[in-house]
Amino acid sequence: MFAKVLSGAVVGLDGVPVEVETDILGGLPAFNIVGLPDKAVGESRERVRSALKNISKDLFPDKKLTVNLAPGDLPKEGSGFDLPIAISILLANKQLSTKAAEDIKDSIFLGELSLDGTLRHTKGVLPVVLIARKIGIKRFFLPEKNALEAAVVSGIEIYPCRDLKQIFLHLSGVKLIKPAKTISYKKYLHEEEYDFDMRDIKGQEFVKRAMEVAVAGGHNILLKGPPGAGKTLIAKTIPSILPPLTFNEAIEVTKIYSISGLLEKNSLIVIRPFRNPHHTTSHIGLIGGSTTPKPGEVSLAHRGVLFLDEFPEFPRQALEALRQPLEDGHVVVSRAKQRVQFPSRFMLVAALNPCPCGFYGDANNKCICSYREILKYQKRVSGPMLDRIDIHVDVPQVLASKIVSDDENLAESSARIRKRVIGARKRQERRFKDRKIITNSEMTSRQLKEFAKIEEDARSVLKEALIRLSLSARSYHKVIKIAQTIADLQDSNSIQREHVLEALQYRPKMVNRE
Repeated sequence: MFAKVLSGAVVGLDGVPVEVETDILGGLPAFNIVGLPDKAVGESRERVRSALKNISKDLFPDKKLTVNLAPGDLPKEGSGFDLPIAISILLANKQLSTKAAEDIKDSIFLGELSLDGTLRHTKGVLPVVLIARKIGIKRFFLPEKNALEAAVVSGIEIYPCRDLKQIFLHLSGVKLIKPAKTISYKKYLHEEEYDFDMRDIKGQEFVKRAMEVAVAGGHNILLKGPPGAGKTLIAKTIPSILPPLTFNEAIEVTKIYSISGLLEKNSLIVIRPFRNPHHTTSHIGLIGGSTTPKPGEVSLAHRGVLFLDEFPEFPRQALEALRQPLEDGHVVVSRAKQRVQFPSRFMLVAALNPCPCGFYGDANNKCICSYREILKYQKRVSGPMLDRIDIHVDVPQVLASKIVSDDENLAESSARIRKRVIGARKRQERRFKDRKIITNSEMTSRQLKEFAKIEEDARSVLKEALIRLSLSARSYHKVIKIAQTIADLQDSNSIQREHVLEALQYRPKMVNRE
């Protein structure tokens, strides 16, 4: 007695169809799973056996069972194969009708079973739903707790299931499950309350302006200053001025969080991620990896912000590994078993002190570090790494008069800044329509020539800066990208002289070279 049920696995960030084949043979009772299963899949034997017997003792055959997960050369991991294995056993054991068998051909099953047959929340559902729709599957049976995650995908019927018994009764035609309604993306959007607001930051107008430019164009930014100057506070206000995710961006981000098992409470990620890993984070934790490659912090920050506080304290290997994702917008993780690519188009926000004690160059506090200690500390971040950061800003100590001031009307709120940022992003959206890029920071040198309209006097300033400041080709292009973002914030159709002059202020006065 042979049966086949369709399920899915996740390879990298994409879903892959998996056929669950079950054959019931004569001989002594046995239950074998083949097809490169990992330990979690292997343990499905006991979960499936217990779940079926808790519905009815007759549902699990006391014969030799062989379950094959095809294709056989694709490693299978996770507990999501519990449900399709259980359904394939019911089908092979003739516990389901011929009509049910026909319906199952156009259905896909995914979910982890408890010992009593209850379906648990399962990670990696969204990529499998998307591939199921792509190959023309009509129905998708999944745990009730994953229903909202899948309901955003139109063109396929989503059946949220409480337990295995409910699915058995549905397929038997006794009590049908009502499919979930497709949810519009607009219903997920809501006004978010933020813990930090730009209005709460005393002084630092220049730094806040630089942060606005960085967010508007998706530019990487480095905040350098003494302890207590407000670097961390300014960075934590970034979510309050970030534009909302578009639908396609939300799907990209949600897929990453789904395969990482981080969607317990969220059905769809609609707010741009803000990741703030500790400086003791390992290379794998930051970039991604493990035996079976998993997304790291750079991928979890995709289309959002990666904030690295105490930048020089991160492991040197991890910082140097940031070069590729910063340049290419993706990270490639190669292991003996497989090679996967994860998206990592994020905005890097880094904060550091100028020296170990933090007061080098500060007019109000004396630095106690030796020149050798300062040089050694600054060399923890390489020149090529710093050259990949678009905006460099010195964050000075806030004046006492600003700290004690109670006049909040002098500072702009995050809401007003966010409105300008959204306006600039919409201009970029129109500019890059039908292109793979979204923000100015993603433009290549060829696209700069195509889209950046530079006035003649602005071009003269650029030529002079290129000579006097000894800008590298990468730095020269970054200045133009920043100037384009400033022009977008001012709703200008071309890059003018003042835009270039402001962009040049955000370049480092001196870059450390190894």
